[in-house]
Amino acid sequence: MPANKTGPSGKKKKGRRARLLVITVVLLLVAGIGFGAYWSVSTVRASFPETSGTLQLKGLGGQVKVARDDHGIPQIYADSAEDLFRAQGFVQAQDRFWEMDVRRHLTAGRLSEMFGDGQVETDAFIRTMGWRKVAQEEYDTKLSATTKKYLQAYSDGVNAYLKDHQGKSLSVEYAALEFENEYKPEKWTPVDSVAWLKAMAWDLRGNLQSEIDRSLASTRLSPRQIEQLYPAYPYGRNKPIVEGGAVDPATKEFDPKATPTEGQTGQTGQAGQNGRNGQPGGTGTAGTPGANGTPGAQNNNGTPATGGGAGAAGGLRSGLTALSGTLDKIPALLGPSGNGIGSNSWVVSGQYTTTGKPLLANDPHLAPQLPSLWYQMGLHCTKTSAACPFDVAGYTFAGMPGVVIGHNQDIAWGMTNLGADVTDLYLEKVTSDSYLYDNKQVPFATRKETIKVAGGGDRTITVRSTRNGPVVSDRNSELGKVGQDAPVKDPAPDRAEGYAVSLRWTALDAGRTMDALLDLNRATDFASFRKAAAGFEVPSQNLIYADTKGNIGYQAPGRIPVRKGDGRMPAPGWDPAFQWTGFLKPGELPWELNPKRGYIVTANQAVTDKKYPHALTGDWGYGARSQRINDLIQSKIKDGGKISTDDMQKMQMDNSSEIAKLLTPYLLKINIKAENERETKYVREAQKLLEGWDYNQEADSAAAAYFNAVWRNTLKLAFGNKLPKELRVKGQCLRVRPANDAGPQEDLDGNTRLVRECGERDPDSAQPDGGDRWFEVVRGILDKPNDDWWKTGGRAGAGNRDELLARAMKDARWELTSKLGKDVNSWSWGRLHQLNLKNQTLGKDGPGIVRWMLNRGPWNLAGGEATVNAAGWNAAGGYDVIWVPSMRMVVNLADLDKSRWINLTGASGHAYNAHYYDQTDKWAKGELLPWAFSPDAVKKGTDAELTLKP
Repeated sequence: MPANKTGPSGKKKKGRRARLLVITVVLLLVAGIGFGAYWSVSTVRASFPETSGTLQLKGLGGQVKVARDDHGIPQIYADSAEDLFRAQGFVQAQDRFWEMDVRRHLTAGRLSEMFGDGQVETDAFIRTMGWRKVAQEEYDTKLSATTKKYLQAYSDGVNAYLKDHQGKSLSVEYAALEFENEYKPEKWTPVDSVAWLKAMAWDLRGNLQSEIDRSLASTRLSPRQIEQLYPAYPYGRNKPIVEGGAVDPATKEFDPKATPTEGQTGQTGQAGQNGRNGQPGGTGTAGTPGANGTPGAQNNNGTPATGGGAGAAGGLRSGLTALSGTLDKIPALLGPSGNGIGSNSWVVSGQYTTTGKPLLANDPHLAPQLPSLWYQMGLHCTKTSAACPFDVAGYTFAGMPGVVIGHNQDIAWGMTNLGADVTDLYLEKVTSDSYLYDNKQVPFATRKETIKVAGGGDRTITVRSTRNGPVVSDRNSELGKVGQDAPVKDPAPDRAEGYAVSLRWTALDAGRTMDALLDLNRATDFASFRKAAAGFEVPSQNLIYADTKGNIGYQAPGRIPVRKGDGRMPAPGWDPAFQWTGFLKPGELPWELNPKRGYIVTANQAVTDKKYPHALTGDWGYGARSQRINDLIQSKIKDGGKISTDDMQKMQMDNSSEIAKLLTPYLLKINIKAENERETKYVREAQKLLEGWDYNQEADSAAAAYFNAVWRNTLKLAFGNKLPKELRVKGQCLRVRPANDAGPQEDLDGNTRLVRECGERDPDSAQPDGGDRWFEVVRGILDKPNDDWWKTGGRAGAGNRDELLARAMKDARWELTSKLGKDVNSWSWGRLHQLNLKNQTLGKDGPGIVRWMLNRGPWNLAGGEATVNAAGWNAAGGYDVIWVPSMRMVVNLADLDKSRWINLTGASGHAYNAHYYDQTDKWAKGELLPWAFSPDAVKKGTDAELTLKP
């Protein structure tokens, strides 16, 4: 049960009035120290939208109806597509304009205009990448005339709302900004909508963080150790999405029914890692028959393979550390970088359902935020036609027309992150005004960017770009040290004497994803669904499909580069051999329709088996969630069983821990021997919690609390304390041997040679994060009790597996005693594993009274890392929930009105509105709301109706 007791009651008006009175009293009491005197009940309520009656909306061609249910979820009915999107813009601005405004300032690199000089570094980095510039190019050159028309209609709707609403009538956040710096929002534009796709793509960008982490790890670990920490995908245990199929050698297109031919069955082997710090480059791993591994980027003696050096340990380390820190500061609107970015989706054919038609489930795992990233709504042409083809409902992004995930009258679709490797870091050999490529000096492409700062002077930056992309190292003083120790002869005064770092990323090329999203909304069958998916270039998502005729399907879309290496480490930008050679064509990407097994599961696992000839990525999720879903489906359909909507909903809340199943038997065999009998008894009390535990991580489970604490401490002892400071949690300090010191731990006089070294990584992205990659790492050494990873230094160190596990069990016992009390029977996982919802701007950095007004929580949650109910946490940083199933839906293709959905928070972005977080309690319990779709069902569930007139 949630710890939070402030959720809206059924008596909305009475409850809201009482809360507002309390707020008023509190604000008056603190009036002398802040914003209290400025805000009042009228200020808080001024932005609540009108949801009934009649309003005029300039530009409409006819009347539009907006029907809201008792959770404030709107269904819009219009006679034309333009009126539909004009009304969508108006309604979303009613509920969420603050969120929309912040997003567009983020994607344009203009947060400093709203929040002051603390955002200049973030703005400069985003300006360097040029999100807004690319969005403008997409709008000008790539998008269809029809899409542009819809984008303009949406913008007109937003601006019609803005015309009559300013300051506190927009939201309470504007009251705060108006008080501080007299900020006034400007008109919405179509490019504001398109640019949001860049933020979405950034948070789903693939393996950039892993590329940085591997490079940083190489400063302390050997190539063999790094390979151990990034094990191969367990194809023999965890099934890929598409089982079978091949690229036809004649058509060059993927055929799900084809069999690979001899000599064409292997993916390109993984390239060996570049030598770092004088270490040799790794040897390429062999592909399966038909392809050989690409050799390492450096010769085996660690010398550069081509054109200069790539072993610049000191400069490269400091540069990548700074880049990682810069990435941490960019608001992660979709989720923290790393293993948590994921999702579940699966679809079951009617042959295995109680309805006789497909059931489709989806729950994207993203960063918890208030309001939720998603906005539920329906968009309905009163009569569908070629001119007005939309009859669709689902989850939208406030700020963009159309529906992102959901269903229309014919088909349903869901998304999970494919995780394709679409980014590469390049080391660039530079002078002050040029860079080296193919033995020639090439001038930078440059542009000036001016950053306006609220309460301060303008800042001007120069953005430099190479053929590979923008020079991201220009945005941080530490990044200027990249390669300072490298053997580079060319002078580069502004880059010391080493390398700059540029970023190649598919999202920095103009694309057609906005077209594709709207095409998905009006697709009617699998052929039109695939055609729409072909334009879904960035970010690359697994798209699952079902239709009312009984078909199920899958399509992998995306603009995925073809490269000679594997993109696992920064590449030498001056060498043409490391350039991208093209992109996979849509027809080459995996898909399937009505597979014999009768269901499709996508949960960030490998898309295909090892026989697929193209390298999509080497950094899949490791399949813990996907295989659990496979197993749950198989357990239901064996012996003729059928799956119901209730079963799909129950599967979404599955809390089983794979790592607990693997590790607990070893923990129960440990003979605990502490320093004294009392301590031994204390630890054994906790150990006994694991006896008979079913491995489910329920919120009230003491065993789940203890196991996860043991898992966290095991990872810290075996791996975390051995990683370089750049990967460890900020502020966590150890005494370690200095870098490059291979001597004894003590000098000849008996003095210690160890130095104090503190971690530098944000807790949400530190390592080891405890995700299913780490499940595989530990699985690989569990039967090797004397493996070096089990050994720790110091007088109280462990010498083998059992000693380390015993130490982890002791440390976990004392950690939970301090957090939860001495009585192990009073422990619960939910008290450790809490969700706090924070407004993404003023709720994090505003005055204390503002944070109090805007934030909500905590909730005690079940679930866990790499669990189907993925209430994720980072084992290096703590137990707090940092990513969640941001919404859940189950679509019933036999009767769309019997579909179900839930959002993390609510429809409204206005604090103290009845719908600010009125879905959260139900979400935390795993409940779903009825999802009305047909006109009759919507009318029956309507709680308020607004008429918009020309």
